[in-house]
Amino acid sequence: MVLNTVLKLGSARKVAADGTDADAPLDVTRLLTTITDNLVGMIYRCRVDAIWTMEYVSDGCHKLTGYRPDELVFNTRVSYDQITLPEDRAQVSRTIHAALESNTSFEVEYRIQRADGRVCWVLERGVGIRNENSRLAWIEGYIQDISDRMAANEMLREAVRRYSSIFEHATEGIFQTTPEGRYLNANPALAHIYGHASADALIEHLQDISRQLYVLPERRAAFVNLMQEHGAVRNFESQVHRMDGSVIWISENARAVMNADGSVQFFEGTVVDITERKQHEAELEYQANHDSLTGLPNRLLLGDRIEQAIAKAHRENMRVAVVFVDLDHFKLINDSLGHHIGDRLLLEVADRLMTCVRSHDTVARQGGDEFVLVLTEQHDADETLAIVNRLLEVISKPWLHDGQEYGLGCSIGISCYPRDGDTPDALLRCADIAMYKAKSSGRSTYHAYTPELNQAISERLELQNNLRHALERNEFRVYYQPRVDVASGRIIGAEALIRWDCPVKGLIPPDSFISIAEETGLIIPIGQWILQEACRQNRAWQRAGLPSISVSVNLSPIQFRHTGLVQSVADALQQAELHPSWLELELTESFVMHDAERINVAMQSLKALGVDIAVDDFGTGYSSLSYLKRFPVDRLKVDKSFVRDIDSDPDDAAIVRAIITMGHALGLKVVAEGVETRAHLDFLRQHGCDELQGYFFSRPVPAAEMEVLLSGTATGPSQCTSPRIK
Repeated sequence: MVLNTVLKLGSARKVAADGTDADAPLDVTRLLTTITDNLVGMIYRCRVDAIWTMEYVSDGCHKLTGYRPDELVFNTRVSYDQITLPEDRAQVSRTIHAALESNTSFEVEYRIQRADGRVCWVLERGVGIRNENSRLAWIEGYIQDISDRMAANEMLREAVRRYSSIFEHATEGIFQTTPEGRYLNANPALAHIYGHASADALIEHLQDISRQLYVLPERRAAFVNLMQEHGAVRNFESQVHRMDGSVIWISENARAVMNADGSVQFFEGTVVDITERKQHEAELEYQANHDSLTGLPNRLLLGDRIEQAIAKAHRENMRVAVVFVDLDHFKLINDSLGHHIGDRLLLEVADRLMTCVRSHDTVARQGGDEFVLVLTEQHDADETLAIVNRLLEVISKPWLHDGQEYGLGCSIGISCYPRDGDTPDALLRCADIAMYKAKSSGRSTYHAYTPELNQAISERLELQNNLRHALERNEFRVYYQPRVDVASGRIIGAEALIRWDCPVKGLIPPDSFISIAEETGLIIPIGQWILQEACRQNRAWQRAGLPSISVSVNLSPIQFRHTGLVQSVADALQQAELHPSWLELELTESFVMHDAERINVAMQSLKALGVDIAVDDFGTGYSSLSYLKRFPVDRLKVDKSFVRDIDSDPDDAAIVRAIITMGHALGLKVVAEGVETRAHLDFLRQHGCDELQGYFFSRPVPAAEMEVLLSGTATGPSQCTSPRIK
């Protein structure tokens, strides 16, 4: 190609600067000599033999090898194969022979030893040449010194090694992530911080940083937003999950690395564990906001808690109750027995108060012997009064100290947002006034700031009194709501739901009296009655030749804790002559996860009878999968609050899909409650839900109507028209 080009140039006519032709022919031989002599490297022709005998080398040979051309040609002084380093010869030979056999050009890098003893790297390119008999006879090619490039590469490799050493041995976590939230690179320190065995294990496990790593996924969203706006973050603090489930605090410094087009290529930065510092800060904050004796929130934090509760209640259209508790006759005990006894009494009272509230409520020490409870998420007065009654009961229990028994009591005042005020000061003032009214009413009682609440108290007391006689008067009824199998469309079960047919107030739903029954202990006989009635009725349907179904009975936590529960279930089955497989017991998720180990033992005893166990209201509690997979549970019942908007709320839809997937992964049946529309049905069927329950099929109905549904003779647009649901 080069020779042809040169020959063409030889026939060209040169135009002088003044426009005249220079007709002198181009001296091709001189041109080729000039090119070969001045190339930075060596042009050669060698034989295809064992030692690559050179037949021609250019003058660049001397600069490249230190040998003159006449010393290399025909191996006069040394063969080229000899100056190739022995450890590289085999590789060079393989590369060249492979190219010759495939009739292609070759390129190979190797080392030679120059005449002065110095070793240098060379790059050889060449191609095989055939003789008139088409036999490979020669190689023609070009060899150039690449020592500088190889040295530069070695420097680069050394720089990479140094960087890698810094990366591998840094005490700070170092990372690269995609904007979408997947790790591209991480160092051992980061793996250690997050509790992984290695960086590779971390990268493999954390495929979704926002959901798997951050305690609050919105922190990752905030991180990404800062990156998009500023291209960097500084001292970005978040809580994250370690591999073992523990939670730590981290601080991140990072920047966005951009592509040439300005788009984000990846994020890179560092992570440090700041858990110890955050714990120290939390300790200081705790001391500033909590009572030094009891550890309860003090007056300062109390105001903030009430303000937060008001704001939340305003957003959610709910109530907040502020309950002012003042110990009766505390001054007498404190003055007569000493302050150290008084302090111990205050600690005892603080502990008792804490047992009466939920995790999202607040118990604070206002000062002296005054305590304040902030009860959030209150729906009605009955809910507040249930807690207040519990307070009076718990505080009134005698206190035993050093063998001496002391009687206790308290006076309670109640105020409520929004009725009695919309500021912390207003609510505290009203509750304080109400407390003094309680004291003036004889102590060891409560008083509400408004007459409306007093009316509710009276009604509740009346309801409580009537409830005590409802069982003996046979006023309870059991209603049944069908449970439908998605695959077959048939009724395969029913949930037994109690109703109170009160002569004065009519049919009362369980929400209005179960809490009273639990507080008074009446839930034990009432629960036993519904268990026996459900078993009796189910066996009666079987004897009538109706399709066999499972009947579910809800268990109260108080029933479950009762020592005679297993025996009472066995007795109910025996009396009804019902096989245990046709009975299912339901427990709420939040209760299942409370005292999980002990509850698991009780579950095992129930399972030994042969009954099924379901976890009700699933998704509203705080289940730990490590516990749930160990429980002998047969079904998960998705709470209706998630089902209600699955066709319009992506979050609810995602939660329901996740529960179905998780339940199936644990080998459990999944039941969706609250199915009310065709859209609900289609969604749940599409995502593999096993069973359905809700108004779309039937409301809870008396036993006689349930019998009609099972027999397949019901009518009505939303009723089950046969054992198979259309």
